[in-house]
Amino acid sequence: MHLLDSELKNGAQWEAAGIQLPEFDREAMKAATRECPQWIHFGAGNIFRAFPAALQQKLLNKGVEKTGIIVAEGYDYEIIKKAYRPQDDLSLLVTLKANGTIEKTVIGSLAESLTVDRQDEADWSRLKDIFASPTLQMVSFTITEKGYSITAADGSFRQDVLSDFEAGPDKADSYIGKLVSLCHWRYTHGGAPLALVSMDNCSHNGDKLLAAVDAYAKAWDEKGLAAEGFLAYIENPAKVSFPWSMIDKITPRPDDSVKKMLEEAGFTDTESIITSKNTYVAPFVNAEEAEYLVIEDAFPNGRPVLEQAGVMFTTRDTVEKVERMKVCTCLNPLHTTLAVYGCLLGYTKISEEMKDEDLVKLVKIIGYKEGLPVVTDPGILSPEKFIDEVLMIRVPNPFMPDTPQRIACDTSQKLSIRFGETIKEYMARPELDVRSLKFIPMVQAGWCRYLLGVDDEGNAFTVSPDPMYEGLASKLSSVRIGEACDVHMVLQPILSDAKIFGVDLYEAGLGEYVESIFTELIAGKGAVRAALKKHLAEVR
Repeated sequence: MHLLDSELKNGAQWEAAGIQLPEFDREAMKAATRECPQWIHFGAGNIFRAFPAALQQKLLNKGVEKTGIIVAEGYDYEIIKKAYRPQDDLSLLVTLKANGTIEKTVIGSLAESLTVDRQDEADWSRLKDIFASPTLQMVSFTITEKGYSITAADGSFRQDVLSDFEAGPDKADSYIGKLVSLCHWRYTHGGAPLALVSMDNCSHNGDKLLAAVDAYAKAWDEKGLAAEGFLAYIENPAKVSFPWSMIDKITPRPDDSVKKMLEEAGFTDTESIITSKNTYVAPFVNAEEAEYLVIEDAFPNGRPVLEQAGVMFTTRDTVEKVERMKVCTCLNPLHTTLAVYGCLLGYTKISEEMKDEDLVKLVKIIGYKEGLPVVTDPGILSPEKFIDEVLMIRVPNPFMPDTPQRIACDTSQKLSIRFGETIKEYMARPELDVRSLKFIPMVQAGWCRYLLGVDDEGNAFTVSPDPMYEGLASKLSSVRIGEACDVHMVLQPILSDAKIFGVDLYEAGLGEYVESIFTELIAGKGAVRAALKKHLAEVR
């Protein structure tokens, strides 16, 4: 079985393999989309195929929408040329359920695939036609947080961005530059309203996209390179909106065990492709079952009825509450806890950690006991039920090939949000005692112990990439497992850094406690496990 429109006509073979097919006429969908495009998505990676594309398929199957999605790739054109077009823009979604079963669905909601390449005249012309169409309602994005960055490390605009500022909308060639160029084309060809919707997993994502787009519009306006009124068009939310969103769904790289299951079922399009830009793609995408997409309901030209596919539309304030609930309490802090202690205890799979009684108890205390008292309940999702699903279904899923080593990447950039916000809440509320926190500080101490690059058995391991690692490692260079040292002298410069922890841990009243835990963790071989057991035993 191959992913081709011609092969979908033989429904019996797909049914025998347990693979669900689209329940709508793809040719009719393509024709309707070409005539009246409604939704184009930038970013052709796995999260798009596993989530937004699958959502639109549900609406097409129900018959409540007639048009599909147009996907545009602006970073790695090989994805379109090697993993989309050879398969007639079809893909196979493999949903990995925690009970060990898999659900296989051919995703056929894509009407066409394009490269955001000015040098490809056909694709660029088609993009201009789409953006000029008054029926276009929504441009969505999964281009990663880096995709919205237009500045260098020192805050100055990158050279390619400055070049675009001088080139103007007709010649801009950076990713965001080409997007704003297409918005300018829309403005000069009728100026219909539009929603630009970031679906990337970063805080206040709509504002990040707005800031990038607005910088180009301002530069072109100041230099007289944009049509009169374009800047006002971009900055008027009744014309162009930038809704906030919160997205949550894990879509790891194509997994060999999934590939084997598919081949045993008779599906032959399983070979992974690694592009020249080191993007991993395959005709299939594997993903967890759980998924959340919460979007600020700000669509000046209308939108698909995605609420019928499970998307939650709400206010900007509620989107922020959902995001804070996830990032500061109910998911991300638990992931970081498992990453740090998983590496120290020699685990290579997150799911395996959930068979460890000590680690399960640790994340439950951090989530339910220390985190929930300060979580902001968004009203549309229960924080407690969210944690229940994370700890009982999502993280223990043996089919999700996620590792503590991957999650441990860039931890210095995550601690201030994932734990610092909770500490700040404890400090701000008179009814709470920040010194009652015992296990969030244990993660902070564990992270410092992790930076030594030695596990609990005394074996060296490679610390995951982190932009602050070299500087932190030098501060910890005098520490040896099993040898006494002046812990305060070593840790004081680290624990007092509010950029890392969100607060100065000494000013918060937690620094000395973190030092004491760290002292226990470096006492010798097996000290990490011993410290966990000792402190967890004190909690009933």
